[in-house]
Amino acid sequence: MSISGLHITMLSGLVFALVSFIWRRVPAWAMRLPARKAAVVAGMLAALVYALVAGFSVPTQRTFYMLMILGVALWSGRQLVIAQVLALALVVVVLIDPFAVIYPGFWLSFGAVAMLSYALGARIGQLHWSRTWLHTQWAVTIGMVPLLLIMFNQISIVSPLANAIAIPLISFIVTPLALLGSFLPLDVALILSYHALDFCMQLLEWFNRLPAAVWQQQAPPLWTLLPAVIGVLWLLLPRGVPVRWLGLFGFLPMLLITPPRPDAGDMKVTVLDVGQGLSVVVQTAAHTLLYDAGGKFSEQADAGGRIVLPYLRAAGVSKLDGFIVSHNDTDHSGGMPVILAQMPVAWLLSSLPDSAALNPDVQHIRCFAGQRWVWDNVDFQVLHPQPGSDADMSVTDNNRSCVVKITSVSGSVLLTGDIEKQAESALVGQRELASGRVFLKSDVMIAPHHGSKTSSSIEFIEAVQPGLTIFTTGYLNRFRHPRPEVVKRYLGAQSHILRSDYDGAVTLDFIAGDSVRDSGVTVKASSWRKQNRRYWHDVY
Repeated sequence: MSISGLHITMLSGLVFALVSFIWRRVPAWAMRLPARKAAVVAGMLAALVYALVAGFSVPTQRTFYMLMILGVALWSGRQLVIAQVLALALVVVVLIDPFAVIYPGFWLSFGAVAMLSYALGARIGQLHWSRTWLHTQWAVTIGMVPLLLIMFNQISIVSPLANAIAIPLISFIVTPLALLGSFLPLDVALILSYHALDFCMQLLEWFNRLPAAVWQQQAPPLWTLLPAVIGVLWLLLPRGVPVRWLGLFGFLPMLLITPPRPDAGDMKVTVLDVGQGLSVVVQTAAHTLLYDAGGKFSEQADAGGRIVLPYLRAAGVSKLDGFIVSHNDTDHSGGMPVILAQMPVAWLLSSLPDSAALNPDVQHIRCFAGQRWVWDNVDFQVLHPQPGSDADMSVTDNNRSCVVKITSVSGSVLLTGDIEKQAESALVGQRELASGRVFLKSDVMIAPHHGSKTSSSIEFIEAVQPGLTIFTTGYLNRFRHPRPEVVKRYLGAQSHILRSDYDGAVTLDFIAGDSVRDSGVTVKASSWRKQNRRYWHDVY
């Protein structure tokens, strides 16, 4: 639900009509100031008050500024076309708030009005109101598809029908009754408004539960926006223009181009920036593994729903072939419930209690050293914890973390969770006692426990010998991770350092190409912040 510009315009128009009606019937007032100018001032004040009450978001700003520009034009006796009004409103919004251009609401709000103006303006003759309404729904629905796919990788299939019912109900029943009950002591108006809104929300919930309510897909390349917009403009041309259906071909690049997958034997590892926490996505030629799901921010938000799921869907991942939750700390498992609820998962491997799995439809397996599987010539091996360690009460949650080594033909990565020096020492000792079975040496390592002083012992670093070490930490986190002395140990071991708080998400392509260092290891590391640099990154 959002505050529609229609509501602001409707209230402003009602005040305009009321003031104009009264003003014309008082000769003394009309002689001092024309009724139309007085009504314009009253309508603008009503629009301002309603926009402020609604939160003065970008869509409400757009509506208010457009009404202001129209009001000034009426006051001065000038005539403006809708394109001029929209352009002037856009300039005012950007001058007052330059950061508005990074809000999706900015593009959706101005884009929707632009599409309506293009589809309905400069037409000969008048359509019946029912056909105008249907044409409006068609123009907004098809016109917003390119922006919605670029920004959110999804579009609502049921939105035309939902809007056709909800917009008139909210605009002409719920909102007027709510406003009437707010300004006058009429409880019956508020009660009727509530029941009408309750009916509307139940109807929308029913729409939302339909099996094909939403179309979701991979993130299309940015260049596909241009042919899609051209296709929309062609589809919305006036009746009589031949072969308008050819505009549908403009959507094909946006719908059909999928993100490339690694070749057999190669892998792509993405260390997501989830703040103070951990989430790693591993993709092979035909499989996807998720290691941890980030933290929980509040009762309403977590990294699983806000970061991990959007990334997976943008990458074209429709199911997880495996999901590993290293241990029960909330910064690693906080996003797990959302992932299990909204993404098909083949199996869950973790050190969590069985009661924490939450989804009975997903097979839950306890992780222990010795588990091993191969996907597309990429080897996955669990190195820790030892079988039976879950019954040892002296072992902390951190030291129960599932430690996984993933090896491709082009290099290896070690995922360590939150293990501390006790588990590190056990791994090093295990390597020395059974050197033929366990190999710690890895080209890339996710630093244990985010670089805390209780982890990353010198012996462990020497055993792993990582060419690249990645610290997953929150910006200015209260734990002061990674600790300076820990960073110094890795630098002393000639390991290159990347940090999620400074570098953002880190993508590792284990393919033939650039090497992490001069050892010939074919791992290409790229930082999201370096590839998508913004000027505020110089400060934050």
